[in-house]
Amino acid sequence: MADDDTTSGPLVEGVRRALGRVLDPEIRKPVTELDMIGDISVDRGGAARVTVKLTIVGCPAADTIERDVRAATASVAGVTAVDVDVTVMTRDERRALTEKLRAGRAARGMQFGPETLTRVYAVTSGKGGVGKSTVTANLAVSLAARGLAVGIVDADVYGFSIPGLLGLVGDDGASVKPTQVDDMILPPVAHGVKVISIGMFVDDASTAVAWRGPMLHRTIQQFLTDVYFGDLDVLLLDLPPGTGDVAISVGQLLPHAEVLVVTTPQPAAADVAERSGVVARQTGQRLLGVVENMAGLPQADGSVLELFGSGGGAETARRLSTGQDEPVTVLASVPLSLALREGGDAGTPVVLAAPSDPAARAIEALADRLAVRERGLAGRKLGLSVG
Repeated sequence: MADDDTTSGPLVEGVRRALGRVLDPEIRKPVTELDMIGDISVDRGGAARVTVKLTIVGCPAADTIERDVRAATASVAGVTAVDVDVTVMTRDERRALTEKLRAGRAARGMQFGPETLTRVYAVTSGKGGVGKSTVTANLAVSLAARGLAVGIVDADVYGFSIPGLLGLVGDDGASVKPTQVDDMILPPVAHGVKVISIGMFVDDASTAVAWRGPMLHRTIQQFLTDVYFGDLDVLLLDLPPGTGDVAISVGQLLPHAEVLVVTTPQPAAADVAERSGVVARQTGQRLLGVVENMAGLPQADGSVLELFGSGGGAETARRLSTGQDEPVTVLASVPLSLALREGGDAGTPVVLAAPSDPAARAIEALADRLAVRERGLAGRKLGLSVG
């Protein structure tokens, strides 16, 4: 450090406060809170030098962090120049970071057990092709746009599609990889949503996953334990269609999750959709409601062309209401939409790309309903003792 440099004083403190507004793109916490900022100095001429400590070599967020640190430092009145020195954390510093993030929670411990404050929604369907993943992706982005902390577990191991729907793919078509800090996995973030998918661990999107039940169970369990989501308001699980191993595993691991059943207006679809809801109830999960997708194609003259018939959503809700204290209702009816399909292909959800589209408005209305709900106290430990 030069003789005319200083590591204290109003300018240095101003820089430190400004850096407190810089978030790590993956962890979504201030870099100062994560101990990612080392020395800060400002010379008498106002030239600032800031040391940034990345979590790992080759950190995918390195350019973003450096840019944001540089901009935040330059925004401080009196700073005339900025030099950012990028380094990497030591092993002990990484260990301290993971311990801080876990906040006392054991490694490989369940993040979303019955005591969690996070609303957990399992999005399921009786069969494939009903737009379950598209609904999940758009709903998550819509909730995040309301200021909620949102995560998605793409539990559709065989037919993973969430990374593509949210634009988490590279030029080669492969999904963006998560960052691993020691034994902690940091999920990529898209449109404000933290995402984990088996697609992020295979070589390319065309790779087929052919696993039996025990392997599927371990994968879902690892997603819920080793992946650091932080404090989420909402966690969405995009389940595979049907009533197989993954649905049963999610029921065992997250018996307190609430279930959204996605179906189409076709009356025959109610038979199949009912089965997925029944399995969820058998594992102790509560059926929250039905989302009817592909509910007609709006025409220029204001009429609606019902390509897939009508009434399937209401019939599914009616059947699933049997055996439950509160009736199951149709929470949303999402019309067929070209913009919805185009947004999925482009990795930009329709709620962002075309918010005035009828499908986007229907999903936004669903998000409005879910955003104001809070976890009840049932099944949660309150940490109280009798004196």
